[in-house]
Amino acid sequence: MLEPENLYEVDSDVPDLTGAVLLHHFDGFMDAGSAGAALVEQLLTAYENRVIARFDIDGLLDYRARRPSMTFVQDHWEDYQTPELVVRLLHDQAGTPFLLLTGPEPDFRWEAFVEAVRQLVDRWGVRLTVGVHGIPMGVPHTRPLGLTAHATRPELVKDHQPMFSRVQVPGNVAGLLELRLGESGHDAIGFAAHVPHYLVQSTYPAAALVLLDAVTQATGLVLSPGALAESSRRADAEIARQVAESDQIAEVVAALEQQYDAFTAAKDEDNLLLDPNDIPTADELGAELERFLAEQNGKSD
Repeated sequence: MLEPENLYEVDSDVPDLTGAVLLHHFDGFMDAGSAGAALVEQLLTAYENRVIARFDIDGLLDYRARRPSMTFVQDHWEDYQTPELVVRLLHDQAGTPFLLLTGPEPDFRWEAFVEAVRQLVDRWGVRLTVGVHGIPMGVPHTRPLGLTAHATRPELVKDHQPMFSRVQVPGNVAGLLELRLGESGHDAIGFAAHVPHYLVQSTYPAAALVLLDAVTQATGLVLSPGALAESSRRADAEIARQVAESDQIAEVVAALEQQYDAFTAAKDEDNLLLDPNDIPTADELGAELERFLAEQNGKSD
C-alpha cells in the first residue's frame, strides 16, 4: 500500500511559496449550479498557470464509476481524456502566487490523500486553504445569493452569519480535508454558495461570483471576475425570459420571493437567512443533498 508521500510527485522547480493560499475544488460531490467549477474555469482562463504537483490518479479513482471520455473516429481510437488531480501555481493581478488543487474527488484512500495534501501544505508553507462549491437552497434568483462559510477557527469566518446549528450530510473529501487540517493546526475555510434549487442543474455564474468575492475577502488575493460577470448577465437575462414565458415558473419564483422577503423583514438587517424554526432539519437537508447527488450520478452514467 502506498504511503501518503508516495501518492504525489512534485515539480523540481517550485519557487518559495511561504505564506501562499491554496484553493481547492473537487469534481464529483456537491456543486449546485457548477459554482465551484465555474470559478475554477475562470481562474485557469484568466491567469497563466503550471502544474507543480500531480497525484497518482490510478490509485485514487474508480474508473468504472466515472468513466473518462474517449473519442472514436471511423476505424480507430483517437483520444483519451486522462483524468488529472493536480496542484497548479498561479499569480493574481498583483503578482501574488497562489495554488489551485483541482480534479476528480478521490474514490479511494481519502485519509491518505488528505494526509498527502497536508504534507504539501507543510512543505510549501501554505498559510490558508480554501474550498469552494455550490449547494441547493429554496431561494429566488431575484434576491442576493447567500453563502455558508465554515472554518477551522471561528475567527476566520466571523463576518459570516451561521445558518445551521447542527446537520449531518454525506461525507466528502473537501470537508474531510478541512477537518484534518484544523486538527493539525492549519487554517482552512470552506465556502458554499446558495443556488436556487430550480437552477442547480445549470451553470449559474452568479453563484461563482459570490464565491469569488468570498475568496478575495478571505485571502486578500486580487482576482478579476473576467468573463464571469458577462456570463452572469447573460444567464440572468435568459432566466428572466423563461420566467416571463411560463406562468408556472413565475408563480414558483414569486412564492420564493415572498418567503424570502418575509424572513428578511423579520430578522436583523445583517441576517438574510431564515428563522431557526424555518430552517430545514438535518434530515431534510441530508435528503436534499442525497437527491442532488443521485441526479448528478445519473447524468454521468
